[in-house]
Amino acid sequence: MHTLPQLAYEYNALEPFIDAQTMELHHSKHHQAYIDKLNMALATHSEFANSPLTDLLAHLDGVPEDIRTAVRNHGGGHWNHSFFWKVIGPQSTAGAPSSELSQAFVSSFGSLEHFQSEWSNKSLTLFGSGWIWLVCDKGELSIITTPNQDTPLSTGNVPLLGLDLWEHAYYLKYQNKRIDYVTAFWNVLQWDEVNTHFVNI
Repeated sequence: MHTLPQLAYEYNALEPFIDAQTMELHHSKHHQAYIDKLNMALATHSEFANSPLTDLLAHLDGVPEDIRTAVRNHGGGHWNHSFFWKVIGPQSTAGAPSSELSQAFVSSFGSLEHFQSEWSNKSLTLFGSGWIWLVCDKGELSIITTPNQDTPLSTGNVPLLGLDLWEHAYYLKYQNKRIDYVTAFWNVLQWDEVNTHFVNI
């Protein structure tokens, strides 16, 4: 049985950038709903109940057809959010990119600032609901978006950081101003977590 991961911070710890009410609803309601529906789907195929979620999402063709969509959507929602909670946190613990990651930004984007600009632009051009990711593919950094709850795992990419662009992630505070939410994200991004992902590639 998959369970809701506990946050390493309080719901109000990301204010004023992400409000406490949004965090509580996002974590305890939206994320929990993905977990509940994933568990319901896996209960019908007990042979997959103990399979690592990363393996299921990376090899969706091997998941029984009658639960494949549920695993893709709800399993993806569970994995994406579990990843997301760790790359955000209080501004006081945000840290900074490591020297190795900083050099990778220069190599792949020209500078950290150019990366952030491209990230903002791609965030705004994503139609509907989905996610934006910084991924590593064969040593090169790139920015990709995924629709709905699709994950980079399903396309063989290694995610370093991700941002939830579903309206439920920001609408209470930012309404339709997605760009304000994307800009605020840099204040709560936990660079040490991203550095760890980069080192472990």
